[in-house]
Amino acid sequence: MPLFSPEEKDPVTTGTGARESYYERTAERRYKPTAHAGGAWNADEQHFSPLAGLVVHAVDRHLAEQPARNLNLARISYDILGRIALDECEIIVETVRPGRTIELLEAAVVIDGRTVVRARAWLLASYDTSAVADSPHERLPDPEALTPWAMSGAWDGGYISSIDVRRLPPARRGRATAWISSPLELVAGEPSSPLASYIGLVDTANGIAVQQDPTEWMFPNVDLTIHLHRQPQGPWTGLDTTVTFGPSGQGLTSSVLHDIHGPIGQAEQILTVRRQP
Repeated sequence: MPLFSPEEKDPVTTGTGARESYYERTAERRYKPTAHAGGAWNADEQHFSPLAGLVVHAVDRHLAEQPARNLNLARISYDILGRIALDECEIIVETVRPGRTIELLEAAVVIDGRTVVRARAWLLASYDTSAVADSPHERLPDPEALTPWAMSGAWDGGYISSIDVRRLPPARRGRATAWISSPLELVAGEPSSPLASYIGLVDTANGIAVQQDPTEWMFPNVDLTIHLHRQPQGPWTGLDTTVTFGPSGQGLTSSVLHDIHGPIGQAEQILTVRRQP
């Protein structure tokens, strides 16, 4: 399904009336990023958030070609192996460990012949455990009750300019609660699952609860790991985020993930912290 139904958001459209997007398909496994996928640290790089969603989109397509099974994505981990240029990429998905109740998939993102991201996704069988479903995490305030935050005032890049951010006033550095949404399609003209659309906004967490001024300090993440105890429903991605800097160049961004119905899982990002040159 698209990121938003018509009654939820006014979509951003092109001059022809088509919705704008983060990517355009160029071949069966190849995608070209638009300017909306531009990174926050460098204009000629991709922001990892929409790329993470694109990987899930490719995983969904891979699963659609397999025999139908009642499996849910329970964990996906991404390792960022180097610079992710704002160039056409190929996404290769394969089944590493097939199974009826547990399955492991692996995806590789390749740009100009070099693998820049590797991802692994665990799928677990779905059972009815509603009788014991519970979480100690409280629901976040409704996003419509929060004031929009101009995140582009703190960060550059096409991706940051494309999103709608609703944030509670931070109580201190390194802590923030925010909702993220986007009116753009993930891939032009293609429906995306609620899961792919949701995960396509999670990596924003590292920019909503900064510890230090990003004009003085760099703290990009080199990975992203997401664990889910419930499948998300759109159109908002909720982030209750804590950022910690250690004393020797490493940091950690930790987020409890929410949709409008409550908590759904957690995300972790390890950071490399250094002074801006």
